[in-house]
Amino acid sequence: MSKEKEIKIEGENIEESNVDEQTADNASENTENTENTDDNKEAEPQLTPLEEAQLENAKLKDQLLRTIAEFDNYKKRTIKEKAELILNGGKKTITAILPVLDDFERAIADKNEDAAATREGMELIFHKFIKTLESLGVQKIDTEDADFNVDYHEAIAMVPGMGDEKKGKVIDCVQTGYTLNDQVIRHAKVAVGQ
Repeated sequence: MSKEKEIKIEGENIEESNVDEQTADNASENTENTENTDDNKEAEPQLTPLEEAQLENAKLKDQLLRTIAEFDNYKKRTIKEKAELILNGGKKTITAILPVLDDFERAIADKNEDAAATREGMELIFHKFIKTLESLGVQKIDTEDADFNVDYHEAIAMVPGMGDEKKGKVIDCVQTGYTLNDQVIRHAKVAVGQ
């Protein structure tokens, strides 16, 4: 029995020595790894503050050039879109007015000699034309018994002797004025009481 114990003790010593050798190997590997990482750090070039500033400057110049190019493209695209709107902006208006033009063509082609019927047809076309303009946002400037307003009216004559109640009022409208979406496109030419 004593031999078995000795063997066991010796076996444990052998095992312990194997564990000690493995631990020593691992420690030496860790030391080598840290030395390798230190070598890698030394392999990376250390930049001076001047070089770092130059790299940052180059990066910012590149960013600026890209921003300028994007803005230039935006301006060109916007100009092109505006040109297309100007060229094709009247399309809606023309499309709305074409049926009125068709009515005028039919009225001219009509061989009816009755003046009352011709007048009635022209009035119908006129009212259709006014409704078409109103649908496009065109409104007639009201001048009947209105106060003279320089924003909407253009005085072409002053009429004296109309009395105090007509002073500064529109007496007569020589040419009708119009607004488009509440913006004056033609002032009404009027005679004003003095």
